[in-house]
Amino acid sequence: MGLWRGKFPLILASQSSARKMLLANAGLEFKAITADIDERGIQAASKLSNPREIGLLLAREKARAVSAHHPGSYVIGADQTLALGDRLLNKPAGRAQALAQLRDLAGNSHELNSAVAIAHDGKIVFEDVSIARMTMRQMSEAELSAYLDAAGDVVTTSVGAYQLEGLGIHLFERIEGDHFTVLGLPLLPLLVFLRRERLVAV
Repeated sequence: MGLWRGKFPLILASQSSARKMLLANAGLEFKAITADIDERGIQAASKLSNPREIGLLLAREKARAVSAHHPGSYVIGADQTLALGDRLLNKPAGRAQALAQLRDLAGNSHELNSAVAIAHDGKIVFEDVSIARMTMRQMSEAELSAYLDAAGDVVTTSVGAYQLEGLGIHLFERIEGDHFTVLGLPLLPLLVFLRRERLVAV
C-alpha cells in the first residue's frame, strides 16, 4: 500500500527517470505527465539571469501547466540549472556541444540548482531550491571522448552532459550536497511540505 493520502492522484510534471525513481522509492504513488511548455522561450521572456530564479520559474510553470488540466491534484514541477561561475549551461544539443561543455567543466567546480514547486488548482502552494556544488576532475580530450562514446545519446538529456546515477559518476572528484539535489528533485523539503499538509501517511 502506498503512502499517498491525497483525495486526487499526485502528479509529477516530468518524465525524468531519476525523479520518478526518487518518488517511487519514497513510497509515493503518482502519475507522470509531461508539461508542454517552451522552456527556453519562457526563460528568454523572463529576462532572468540568476540560475536559482530561472530554475524556480520553470518549475512553477511546469507545475501550473499540468495543474490546469488536473483540478484537485497536487502537481510537482521540477527544474535543474547548472551554473559555471556566471555562465548558465543548458542541455547540450548534440555530441559536439556536450564535448564543449565537458571541456569547460573539467577541472572546475560548478553548482547545480534543483528547484521544485507544487501547484494545486493552478496556484503555487510550495517551492524550494537546493544547491549542490560539483567538482569535476581534470580530463584529457581522449578521456572525454571515451566517456561520450560509452555514455551515448543519454548525455543530451541532462544539463552538463552527465547523469551522476550512471556513467557520469566517473567524471567527478568531489560532490557537496545531497543525492536528491544532484538528481534534480529536492526530496527532503518536498516531503516536509507533504507531511505538513497530511498528504502522506508517515
